[in-house]
Amino acid sequence: MARRRQLETPSPEALKEIEAGIDRDLARSPGLRPPIADVVADAARHADPLPQADREAIARDKADAERLRDAEGKGLVAVELPLEDITADALNRDRIELDEEEMQELMTSISVNGLRLPIEVFEPLNPEDAGKFALVSGYRRLTALRRLNAVSGGDRFQTIPAFIREPGSIANALVSMIEENEIRSGLSQYERGRAAASAVHDGIFASVDEAVAVLFQHASKAKRSKIRSFAVIHEELGDMLSHGTGLNERQCLRLAGALRTGAAERLRAALERAGGRSAAEEWEAMVPVIESTEGEPLDPSRGGRPKTAKKVEKARRTEVARGITIEREYGPAGYAIRFSGSEVTQELVDTVMDNVRHLLEHG
Repeated sequence: MARRRQLETPSPEALKEIEAGIDRDLARSPGLRPPIADVVADAARHADPLPQADREAIARDKADAERLRDAEGKGLVAVELPLEDITADALNRDRIELDEEEMQELMTSISVNGLRLPIEVFEPLNPEDAGKFALVSGYRRLTALRRLNAVSGGDRFQTIPAFIREPGSIANALVSMIEENEIRSGLSQYERGRAAASAVHDGIFASVDEAVAVLFQHASKAKRSKIRSFAVIHEELGDMLSHGTGLNERQCLRLAGALRTGAAERLRAALERAGGRSAAEEWEAMVPVIESTEGEPLDPSRGGRPKTAKKVEKARRTEVARGITIEREYGPAGYAIRFSGSEVTQELVDTVMDNVRHLLEHG
């Protein structure tokens, strides 16, 4: 019967030698390394050695970055845009006249203190016609910056802070523009009617009734009814009235009433004789016609309810000089040429008309 070999406990020196041998074998054969060793080493490498205050600061920075990305996605972060990338008249502006004294005050404020309130723009679906960015609100601020840029010879005021919005539709953009102007300084009675009539003319709405209901959705029922009346004035006399914004509410209502009796042609003739020298002279010229119609029955075909939109064909806009664009239109009333841009003035249009008249008369 064989004798059993008695096992002895290895000495500390022997254990160290055994461990060293195992480490050498593992180093030569990485595949023999037990998974738990990798897990432990990885955990040790990724242990956060930063102090508590630094870890809190990193967490705050991460949260701030997430909020910034969310705000940018909602168009709540202003960006600097070059002035030449913004088209001011991509939307038919509701504001017609700019008070020159107020404009000079705004320019002085911007030159001294900078622009404190960004404008609002959106990226149109037709950038080849409407530009890279189309203005929603801030027409006075953009005009002031452009004037300051021109005064500086183009060296200063080259950009403007802007919020890039996603209005979803041109109708929503028009609502934003009108609401901003109503809140800041209010539109004239004529400008309100013109905004609704122009939106129908541009094909954004099918009727004045729909345009007023959307563009002035927060106005009272009585106010919307008046705006529909003011729209009639622009539809019938918009190309003749040079000082429509000077008409007060009562004058607009009387004028709309006269138009509903069928007096449009007589009123147009009166305005042509007046020559458009001032709001007072235009009104005085129309008063006899208006008074002669008061008390007459209204023409049912010219009621306050809106007309159906008429199809207007438009050619592509062409930029000619100084930011001025021209566009040919054709509709039921015939051909028209639309001039747009901050540099368009009554004198410029009169000069163009004189040249056209000369061309037609002399071949």
